[in-house]
Amino acid sequence: MNKHTTLDQLRAKHAWGAVARILKKGGPVRLDYKREVKRLPVQIQTTGLGQALGFLYAKSDGNRDAKGLLLKDLEKWLLDERGSTNQPDSSPGRNRILYAIIYGDAEFLRRMTRESLRYLQWLARFTEAEIKED
Repeated sequence: MNKHTTLDQLRAKHAWGAVARILKKGGPVRLDYKREVKRLPVQIQTTGLGQALGFLYAKSDGNRDAKGLLLKDLEKWLLDERGSTNQPDSSPGRNRILYAIIYGDAEFLRRMTRESLRYLQWLARFTEAEIKED
């Protein structure tokens, strides 16, 4: 991050890229993704980050459906872009974010919860603007 780029700008840039990738997908995955992006903040606030992401993981079909793609986008932002030195050692495979949440400390979970909600604000804005009902 250069000294003139804010964290909010980095969130927006990453979210914009995520939406651009979703727009390239065919079929109903785009609208499903938009719906999941709208639902997830409420789920996080109601059940907690771990439970909400666990639900996405349980209901996803890997990286082929909206839930799996959203989980992957969040994982990339939270762990790869915003991860910290306090992050627990990462598990291989498609459940890295869940592993980090389960084995991270309380401060890590609080940081990731706040960061995911802030990131999802950008994702929701961009999906609302770019993904239209057919």
